[in-house]
Amino acid sequence: MNSPAFSPFPSGFDPQRVDSDPGSPQRLAALTRSFAQRAAHYDVTGDFPHDNFAELHDAGLLRLALPARLGGNECDLATALRVITAVAKGDPSSALILTMHYLHSLRLRTASGWPAALQQQVAADIVKNGALINSLRVEPALGTPARGGLPATRATRTEKGWQLDGEKIYSTGSHGLSWLLVWGATDDPQPLTGSFLVPASASGVQIIDDWDHLGMRATCSHRVVFRRVTIPFDHAISLNERPAAQDAQETLWMSVLLPAVYDAVAQSAQQWLHDFLQHRIPSALQAPLAALPRFQALAGRIDTLLFSNQTLLHSAATGNIDPVRGGQLKHLITSQAIEAVELAIEAAGNPGLSRRSDLQRHLRNVLCARIHTPQDDVILQTAGQRVLAFSSNQQRSV
Repeated sequence: MNSPAFSPFPSGFDPQRVDSDPGSPQRLAALTRSFAQRAAHYDVTGDFPHDNFAELHDAGLLRLALPARLGGNECDLATALRVITAVAKGDPSSALILTMHYLHSLRLRTASGWPAALQQQVAADIVKNGALINSLRVEPALGTPARGGLPATRATRTEKGWQLDGEKIYSTGSHGLSWLLVWGATDDPQPLTGSFLVPASASGVQIIDDWDHLGMRATCSHRVVFRRVTIPFDHAISLNERPAAQDAQETLWMSVLLPAVYDAVAQSAQQWLHDFLQHRIPSALQAPLAALPRFQALAGRIDTLLFSNQTLLHSAATGNIDPVRGGQLKHLITSQAIEAVELAIEAAGNPGLSRRSDLQRHLRNVLCARIHTPQDDVILQTAGQRVLAFSSNQQRSV
């Protein structure tokens, strides 16, 4: 008698029949309100927002970007953008963790370098248990890999598989992750680099709580140490002599979803300011501050900055911006988001900077947009090289 075929999904679950619209406007609005009620608490404690991710799992949003063949919705970028924006309006730390999770879900659509069994295992964990996945790349000595260099994290061949030793910093989502894609180098004379898939529960994995930053505090971007962590040989993903280039689709998704987190922070700051200006009535004025031309003009400047952001995000999400301009997209949107929140602080004055005010939290959060790769100097230099090379080629062809 033949045994039944193995299925990684729950009994009765049909991966081809997932919720057709888990990101409906009503559901997303409810999540925004729910997350916003807890955002100040998580900002103070720095705890991982488990409640938020339980709601996201219940809503079917953790599987949203997974391929349909693995039980996901295989959403498009415009849908992912709507979800990330709604989550970030409530709690941007949760949105940043979700963004990274979506980017790795996207990679499973092509699954380059992923054994089929691992694809199924990770996807099933996401669908059934609400598992989260992210890369751990930055190291204390090396800094960001985007600047070049070889990771100090080493993968040594043993009889049982790979043995991983090293440590990573700025590990976004650390306490909530189930799967860690650890960037490391092999012990070969000519080392190969790639990602090693490590279950967060593996023996030898230790999280050191050293993330105590000004903003985005609930991302739990702590230090993670690996000491003699053993994983099977097939958990090595895409080992190469040189880092694999990011494909155009992944570049576009990152260039849209990452800055969208901070644009949403600025939208929350804008709403705070509108409420303040409508309800603050100085006794000498006997009218809301919103009636004054000075504040109307300032509100108009903020709205214009965010209108620009929304136009850019929508254009990119619908395929109308070349992915080669992804860095410039990130630079423009995050810079304008920061400027918008700073203008809101300027308008509100002391009430906006009070520790009791949500606006000061929005300011601390939006400033973190500057730390993400690629940084502005790299973006602008790369753009300059590209346009100057194009200009030179144009001149030679005349």
